[in-house]
Amino acid sequence: MEIKICGIRRKEDIDIINKYKPDYIGFIFAKSKREVTPETVAEITKNLDKDIKKVGVFVNATYEKINEAVQAAKLDVVQLHGDENDEYISNLDCKCEIWKAVRVRDGEDIYDVKGVDRLLLDKYTDKEYGGSGQTFDWHGSGSIKTDKPIMLAGGIKTENVIEGINIFKPVGVDISSSVETDGFKDEQKIKKFIETVRSYENE
Repeated sequence: MEIKICGIRRKEDIDIINKYKPDYIGFIFAKSKREVTPETVAEITKNLDKDIKKVGVFVNATYEKINEAVQAAKLDVVQLHGDENDEYISNLDCKCEIWKAVRVRDGEDIYDVKGVDRLLLDKYTDKEYGGSGQTFDWHGSGSIKTDKPIMLAGGIKTENVIEGINIFKPVGVDISSSVETDGFKDEQKIKKFIETVRSYENE
């Protein structure tokens, strides 16, 4: 089970990440309290463990902004979290993996998206494109009509991650706010979350 810790923005976060070794870390390149610049990412990840992949999160960004961030921050994955459609995705040439966030409304089916490597399931809200820290209705979300690998996000925390894994059988889980204290990444919460997922895998 792969683990992504999103919303990384400080060098102290990288020190924690190197210690507990999730598979991916995410950087927000959109309006958010966790927004960072490609230059900041390049600076704070100089000593990042080479086995940990960098994901850039974008919301309705221009191709130019995405490509500049990919190059400057040396991103491995571009995660599209806005209203990007099939045409937009087909014209995105970023030379890296592309993940598309699907904001799930309670009760609706989840459909495939062309031209992407993974789907990331998050909760639909009217006011924001993600990062709400809320789960969608896991038991009433409808059927998943895709063969693509799924990342489960939206309200994931140590207390519910195993339930989410059992329901959706994702390839990975994506967490941010629930491993923070006062808006900043908390080492003990990250440690506990990663240990919970890893120990479940080994049962």
